[in-house]
Amino acid sequence: MAERRRWLNARGAAFLIAAALLVYLVVMGGRAITMISSGQPVFLALGLAILVFPVLGAVLVADQLRFGASTERLARRLHDADELPDVSHLPTRPSGRVEREAADAWFDEKQAELEAAPQDWRRWFALAQAYDLAGDRNRGRKAMRRAIDLERADR
Repeated sequence: MAERRRWLNARGAAFLIAAALLVYLVVMGGRAITMISSGQPVFLALGLAILVFPVLGAVLVADQLRFGASTERLARRLHDADELPDVSHLPTRPSGRVEREAADAWFDEKQAELEAAPQDWRRWFALAQAYDLAGDRNRGRKAMRRAIDLERADR
């Protein structure tokens, strides 16, 4: 239950941040359009430059929300099949983070499982979680994107 509550808080925070960014993007977009419509060359150039940021921001936010929803869908599938990787047995620090040695050992185990079945999205999901526990978020996100792609092809 606590895990579910933490997920809801993380999900709510993500949507709150996305909403705040959307307000910012609308305001900046409005300013950009005002500058562009002034007709003065300097303001036209600045307005076009400012307009790029809200568009880029909207694309990035949409991508991250899609990534989060896809990750959630995979986790739900694994949970429903009772195949969600279990890390509850790993020793933790007082902060709640898994101890480094245990995270590294769990990572090695998940990497070996992946090498045995490299096209299994479940193995990539577990590897992404192992990267996260080891503190390598960038590689974890790449592994999760691979899991998402393989799961889509598997459906």
